[in-house]
Parts: sequence; structure tokens; C-alpha cells
Amino acid sequence: MVTDATPSLIASEPKPKRRGTLLVVDDEEGPRMSLRVIFKDHYELLMAEDGPSAIALAQQHEIDVAILDIRMAGMSGIEVLERLRFVRPGIEAVMITAYETTDTIRQALRLRACEYINKPFDIATIRNAVSGAMQRRMLEGEIHSGAEKVNQLLGELENQRIEGQMARTRGDIYASIIHDINGPLTVISGFIQLVNSKLNRSSRLELEDMEFVRERVRVIERQVTNCIDISRRYLGFLRKQSDEPAPALLNQLLSDLEQLVRVHPCLLDNDFSVARLSQDIYVNINGTDLIQVLLNLVVNGCQCRSQPHKVEVGGEILQTPLDLAQFKDGSNGRLLNVENLKNEAPLVKLWVTDTGGGIPPEVLPKIFQPYFTTKGPKQGTGLGLNIVQRLVKEGDGVLQVETRHGEGTTFTVYLPGSYKAPVLHPHSNPNS
Repeated sequence: MVTDATPSLIASEPKPKRRGTLLVVDDEEGPRMSLRVIFKDHYELLMAEDGPSAIALAQQHEIDVAILDIRMAGMSGIEVLERLRFVRPGIEAVMITAYETTDTIRQALRLRACEYINKPFDIATIRNAVSGAMQRRMLEGEIHSGAEKVNQLLGELENQRIEGQMARTRGDIYASIIHDINGPLTVISGFIQLVNSKLNRSSRLELEDMEFVRERVRVIERQVTNCIDISRRYLGFLRKQSDEPAPALLNQLLSDLEQLVRVHPCLLDNDFSVARLSQDIYVNINGTDLIQVLLNLVVNGCQCRSQPHKVEVGGEILQTPLDLAQFKDGSNGRLLNVENLKNEAPLVKLWVTDTGGGIPPEVLPKIFQPYFTTKGPKQGTGLGLNIVQRLVKEGDGVLQVETRHGEGTTFTVYLPGSYKAPVLHPHSNPNS
């Protein structure tokens, strides 16, 4: 079962961006040739001298944007656009005419034409109109592609859960996959809803709207990549394969974490903040793993109390090795994974602290056990802190918890750091 799922989970290399296909429909050769000269170096071009030819081309090719002359012999540009919308529902349209009327403008807007330009047209104007239409079309395509990837991942993971005839260890790992990708999937789902809402509210996108959509598409792509990376790493663990951690700058990871948490349903009305370091540093741990560690700790901090409270993430660079003698296990604190730490400066110290009321002494020894949870049935799986401990251990780090019942809790992670990007061996995976 694992072998069958592996290709689709990991074979998701980004495809090169296509140029986009532009259809020009005009019954006059002069304007057609002018538009060919203007756009031949920018897009794949299809030329049609009448409506039936344009519709035939749309049936044979994926077309992103169409430039249509409104007044043509036979079928008018409005009629052609109506048929094109039937053949290619997502097509964008730029209307051009030498005979502008209120009625034609109204009909063009009804068919969601994004621009209406008078002949003779200015080159800069037609270029801007087509460029804006093409960007909108490409963004919509990227959004749908991201949604399809997410649905594919969810479908595969659901199939794994249903088939589920595996050993306890494998069952735990797949439960961990579902737990870990929940954060990125939540962001993807929320951002797709935001973008679709923005697109559906307007027949055309202004520059500000385009930037809004473009930024959220970038986040969606990054989180889809995170989902795939998480799946790849767990499957590698099943096969007892491991890659060297790719160099990751800490402040970028903290920025990604903040973006994740801001749209995560766990945040609710809690006061959340992330403090970046004044000096950046590389952490010698897989970047996706570190984000999962911090995200799980933040979610845990947000959900530890039903009333609004503070959750803060911060860090610092330690220029001397840890004095391990100062760490004492007791009813208010624990230190884990000390045996794995390479106790050499510089070290990175990261903490997640909350004012959620603390952990009772009788509960503290159990919090890192798999499937142990004090949360409600719809809030926790009992895997978060167990995953945190495992990932910190794999990153050769130390995990500390300090708590005061009635006051709050701080989880601290100590990891090896470096001011220079670590050199990867040729066999290692740079995308890990």
C-alpha cells in the first residue's frame, strides 16, 4: 500500500510556467496582423477571421484570453464571446470596436468581458488590457491546480486510512501525517476561499486586487509544497531513508510560522505574537520539521484554555554551550533528548510561552505520550507533543518544558546553529 501511494505523494515537481494562449478574432486582416506583431513574442497566438473559425479553434485548444472585434460580418463579437463562454467557461475577453454603443457595452459586461477598447487602439492600452486578463486567467488556473493537489493528497490519505491494515508503527506514522498536514491544509482552504470570494465579487481585477490574489496564490503553493514535503519525509522514515537537513534561515521560518498561525482556527481571540531575531542564523534542522514543531506548540498553547490569553514565540542565539547542570526535572519542568545534543556554540534557543494556566503536576509526565490528551474530542489527537519530541530528537536538539499551574507554560527548543549555510553532500535532497 505504501509503495502504491508513494509516486503521487512525492512526484510533484513544479512544472514550468506556460506562456498562455491568446485568440485574436477580427474579420479585417490589418488589425489581425497588427495584433500578431504586438503579441507574437509574449503568448501562443491563434488567429481567426470569423466566429465559426474562432469557435472551432476553442474546441481544439485551451485558450486563456480572446481579443474580439464586436462588429464582424456574420457572427458579431458578442455572439462569438457567448459561444466561447460555453466552450471555455474560464476564458477572459477583451472587446475592441470602432462603433461603441451603450447596448454593446452592456452586453459585453453581461458576458464578463474584462476590457472594452475603441479602435484605433493604443499599443500600450491593448498590451495592458491583455496582460491583466492573462494574469487573472493564470492566477485562476494556479488556484484550481493547488486545490486539485490538495484534494488528491486528501484522497490518498483517506484511502490509506480506510485500507489501514498495517502494523502499529505504520498506523502511528500515518496518523502523524494527517495531524501534521492539517495546519498547511487549513491555510490552503482558507486562502482559496478568500481568493474565490475576491474573484467572484468583481468582473475585473484592479492592480491592488491582483496583488492580493497573487500573494495568496504564493502562500497556497508554498503550503501545498509543505504538505508534499511532510508526506515525503514520513514515507522516507517508513523506508528507513533520511536526507541531510537543508539550510534554513530562522527568521524566514518564523515568518512562515506567523502566516500559518494567523489563519489557523486555533488562534480564536488569543493574543499571538512572533519576535524575530535581530541577527539571522541557520538552524541545522529540516525547515518543514521546525515549523511543525513550533506550530504544534503554538496550537497546544492556544487550546490549553478556553478564555483568551497570550501565546508568544521568540528566540535568541546562545554564544556559549548550555550548562546542563542547571536543568532539573521535577513537578514543574522536564528536559528531554539531552543525550542527542551536540553542545557547541552557537546554539539557537526558541520558546513558545502561554498564559493559559499551566499543566498540573500529575499530568506533566504524560504529555509526550502518543495519543494522550486533555482536550475535547474535536480539539486534539494526543499526537502533537509526541511529534514535537520526535522531530526535535531527529534534529539533534533538546526540548524543555517549564510550567506553573495557574500561571502558564513555556516550551523551549535548543538546536545547533550556524552563521554559514551548511554544505550539503551531493546525495542529499535540497528540497527537504
